[in-house]
Amino acid sequence: MDPLDEAPKDPGAQLPAQTYDETDYEGHRAHTFYVGVHVPLDRRHSHRRHKHHHRNSEVSNSSEEDRPLTPPAQRVQFILGEDVDDGSSETHPLFSEMLELIGDGDEMEWRETARWIKFEEVVEEGGNRWSKPHVATLSLHSLFELRSLVLNGSIILDMEAKTLEEIADLVTDNFISKGTITEEIKDKVKEILLKRIRHQHQCKGHVLHIIRSLTEIGKNHSTSRSGCLPLTRRSSTKKKRKNATPSETVVRTDSSHKRNGSYVSLTVGGDKSEGLTKSTSATSIHRNHSTGDLGSMNGDIVHHNLQFMRKIPPGSEASNILVGEVDFLEKPLAAFLRLNTSAVVGDLTEVPVPTRFIFVLLYPPAMNSGYHEVGRAMATLMSDEVFHEVAYKAKNRNHLLAGIDEFLDAVTVLPPAEWDPAIRIEPPAAIPSQDVRKKPPPEKPPAEIDEEDEEERYREENGLSRTGKLFGGLQNDIKRKLPWYLSDFKDALSLQCVATWIFLYFACLSPIITFGGLLSEATGKNMAAMESLVSGFVCGIVYGFFSGQPLTILGSTGPVLVFETIVYDFCLRIGWDYMSLRFWIGTWISVILFILVATDASASVCYITRFTEENFATLIAFIFIYKSVENVFSIGKRYPINTSGFTNIPSKCYCIPNEIAQQGHPEMDWSHFNRTTCLSYNGTLVGEGCSTSEYVPDVFLMSILLYIGTFLLSVVLKDFKNALFFPAKVRQFVSDFAVIIAIFSMSFLDFKVNIPTPKLEVPKEFKPTLSTRGWVIPPFNGNPIYTALLALLPALLGTILIFMDQQISAVIINRKENKLKKGCGYHLDLFVLAILIEICSLMGLPWFVAATVLSINHVNSLKLESECAAPGEKPQFLGVREQRVTHILIFLTIGLSVFLTPILKHIPMPVLFGVFLYMGVSSLKGLQFFDRILIMFMPPKYQPDYMFLRQVNIIIVILESDHKSL
Repeated sequence: MDPLDEAPKDPGAQLPAQTYDETDYEGHRAHTFYVGVHVPLDRRHSHRRHKHHHRNSEVSNSSEEDRPLTPPAQRVQFILGEDVDDGSSETHPLFSEMLELIGDGDEMEWRETARWIKFEEVVEEGGNRWSKPHVATLSLHSLFELRSLVLNGSIILDMEAKTLEEIADLVTDNFISKGTITEEIKDKVKEILLKRIRHQHQCKGHVLHIIRSLTEIGKNHSTSRSGCLPLTRRSSTKKKRKNATPSETVVRTDSSHKRNGSYVSLTVGGDKSEGLTKSTSATSIHRNHSTGDLGSMNGDIVHHNLQFMRKIPPGSEASNILVGEVDFLEKPLAAFLRLNTSAVVGDLTEVPVPTRFIFVLLYPPAMNSGYHEVGRAMATLMSDEVFHEVAYKAKNRNHLLAGIDEFLDAVTVLPPAEWDPAIRIEPPAAIPSQDVRKKPPPEKPPAEIDEEDEEERYREENGLSRTGKLFGGLQNDIKRKLPWYLSDFKDALSLQCVATWIFLYFACLSPIITFGGLLSEATGKNMAAMESLVSGFVCGIVYGFFSGQPLTILGSTGPVLVFETIVYDFCLRIGWDYMSLRFWIGTWISVILFILVATDASASVCYITRFTEENFATLIAFIFIYKSVENVFSIGKRYPINTSGFTNIPSKCYCIPNEIAQQGHPEMDWSHFNRTTCLSYNGTLVGEGCSTSEYVPDVFLMSILLYIGTFLLSVVLKDFKNALFFPAKVRQFVSDFAVIIAIFSMSFLDFKVNIPTPKLEVPKEFKPTLSTRGWVIPPFNGNPIYTALLALLPALLGTILIFMDQQISAVIINRKENKLKKGCGYHLDLFVLAILIEICSLMGLPWFVAATVLSINHVNSLKLESECAAPGEKPQFLGVREQRVTHILIFLTIGLSVFLTPILKHIPMPVLFGVFLYMGVSSLKGLQFFDRILIMFMPPKYQPDYMFLRQVNIIIVILESDHKSL
């Protein structure tokens, strides 16, 4: 016996020898399974040998009793850990395809019935279409039968062949050399192997007619159009398929696989202890070119499914499983082949992927044992991450058997009475790593990682450790970001950046205009919408070109607005010029920020914990949501709903002209002027109804519809990439432009309905709002000289607000979860911001700092997902498209908004308020603090399966969330 083919020791061999009669063996295979353990090679000997053979082998068995049994997992880990010099064993992703023999006589052909990349897809019988990808569930019996075939069948590794005819010659010659078949049926076997191959995409009709005649209804659509045979197996196979489904549970122990109380044995010819037969040169073997139907090799054009190629990872190879029933065999034939060099074997594979593995299984009609399921088992094994690496590195039969045993070790058993095998299991959202199966556990437990050293290393990588020299952190940030500067512009060449630019343009423009209106009231029109637009233009472009993290979006913030209001009220009471005092405050803020940059003070942001980040982000998100709702209801105050009818509302209001206007226009009838026209001509409104808000039908209700419609449309379209309709590119396009589509759709609806809802108001001229000031602020303008020093006190408060706003937003953007690759730039960001604050103070513009919600939405809209996803596999998050162009274009367009007034004046304000609501809600996604708040309102049985809920009592989670919210 070849030592490489020697069977591992039976775990039960150490027990005392016993003598069994036939009743002990009856039904043994029907009721006994080795589940999750190595199935010994010697076990099947005992089922087919006589009692005296047992007695004769007792001596040899006793000599092996002391040899320890190596678990399959360890053997697989040893195989995978071996160093191989040649490149033939280099593993590649595998695409597995299963072909079955369909039809009778001369009409027989190989038809594609299933395929695997990671999950199984089957051709629906009668439906002539692919099923949804699902987890391949197998019967344990089919796995054991497959193991028997690998144990007893032909194994040819490193076969030298390039065509299907060469492969058929080598396989049949190997069958003859092992005595599995005779010369009489060699040509028949070869003819079967070379039958025409037809894939599913070749059987689909090009046009599916909706209306068909009555005679066409009973016909198979694919047969009439493509000449494909119906997907029906041969007669004996039909009977067994009534009891077997394409998706059987991992372990089935019911009677659906039994025959007369016991399982049918798969006895394959040949000596199973015989050594492996390596393929000789293909040119040294005589081949009969006249037999078989070579299909594409005989002049037919090879039609590959090129559309499906985008689902297959680059560098993939193919494994083909051929299963068929033939009437000239008396026992099954099985062969596992591995080509030495992968090659595209004609049209054997659906896609133009080189074939590496071929598994052939031919069986006689009388043996009704579910060989279709055996083929599925082999294909599933080849799609298994661990076994397919074993198949690449296997040097003999025992290595393949070890891979199967390890797979049996890792399978999960489903009880037959608790699961319906007809139900297909949906692919999971995340697949656990298989590295535990590949690598042996470490001999010594890994040394405990010093958390302080790990934290220090992380700080150094992100520039959050003090360098000990002046402007050291700034220098490191520049060195870190400079190599990526050119790529920051090249990486923006994507349609996704265009969608982000337009979406965030409207998302930034609306709060700038709104903030300008609030600032106008708070500062006596010293700064308003025009100053906000100019500030956004200047700050946005400069920050986009020179910042360390251009994904951070600058904007107006609430704390800064409150600070401006307090300073203006102080100046109003004292009698000082507000803009001059603000100039000195901004100058001191810039000086303090420069000092913080020089001393590497930004390194202190490493102490900003996730607790601080998420509470701050949640607070800002709720402010966005609250403000959007408040702004919509403010429309109801200006345009109230008339709930009392017209009789109870005072409506008498007249316009009386002044003397000058009446003398200039004596012919005008002032009594018919409405309020707006009357006030425009300096008229006077008289009457009890003049104090009543002007009633315009349906304005408030229409505003609510536009507000809710914009929000819902944005949410639905943003999630459209996961929908079941249209191709992937269309879904991705709709998802990228979701908010833009919502804005234009609702604006078009408002235009068609023609209800006078409030519209976006943009300044028409480029000049300061207050005519008494210019674009350069004088340092004192009548203020005492000591105000330059006095401004230091409010500057300290302003520095704290700006530093915290900027750095907390930057920390949220630079999280590990976002998988940023180009590094951080906390010191560089603060340096650029200090320069911008001084420019804004000199020109009398609002200060812009990092806006948390806008920055989070900027990152979310630029997220990247894997394009080449296997059917059923969820796209993997790859990172964020890090670039500067979107930031620059957003604020460049904001600066040009003055010239876009004819277009922007048609956008209703409720639509922009709906965008506010969407940004606030979308920024809450992924915040653990908000997730814990939601858990408080869920019954335990509906709570998500979070890991911390498994380890922490729900009461503690609720108390912790309440504590943080307070």
